Amino acid sequence: MTKILLLSPHTDDVELGCGGSVAKFIEQGHEVLWIAFSVAEDSLPEDLPKDTLAREFEKVIGRYGLDPHNREILGFRVRHMSEYRQDVLDHLVKVRSQYAPDIVIGPSLHDYHQDHQVVANEMIRAFKTTSSIISYELPWNNVRFDSQLFISLNEGHVQRKWEALQEYRSQMLRSRGYFEREFIFGTARMHGVQCGERYAEAFEVIRWRL
Repeated sequence: MTKILLLSPHTDDVELGCGGSVAKFIEQGHEVLWIAFSVAEDSLPEDLPKDTLAREFEKVIGRYGLDPHNREILGFRVRHMSEYRQDVLDHLVKVRSQYAPDIVIGPSLHDYHQDHQVVANEMIRAFKTTSSIISYELPWNNVRFDSQLFISLNEGHVQRKWEALQEYRSQMLRSRGYFEREFIFGTARMHGVQCGERYAEAFEVIRWRL
């Protein structure tokens, strides 16, 4: 069993970036701790309750068959995480001590969202000598992405990813192509072709420990 730490700057980032791989990890019996740093209260339409994304994230956790102890929801303000860089690092150092993950999965260093940059950089500072570190792809935020590692998936894994994303009803109210089924399966199929599989998700390798 491998201990895997999933870092999601906002509640839907891990699902979008590597939700199929998460389904595969859980199916294989690996242990997962999933941290959402922000529930993006300021990004919600005014007519929605401020805890909407937090409640939707809890449904995603249940959809994957995980328990509440497998997740943490933090209260960082969306687009202001750079003001709390040290707090982000301090929390990750605490997680390193208490959870001691074998693999850490977070956003890419080439991700241009300001909150994603903070999590990516502090992830490396916290785990650079203790864990393998890989980064998931969010194409709409990446000008560049180095596909160095592929995790092969079957159709069921991609379907689980798609079904989990359906819990984000608040995001479905907006015109976001990356929430469409065609995009989810099409991207997985493209990466599958890249590595000789039917479906796959791509990752950058920051550090790999054997």
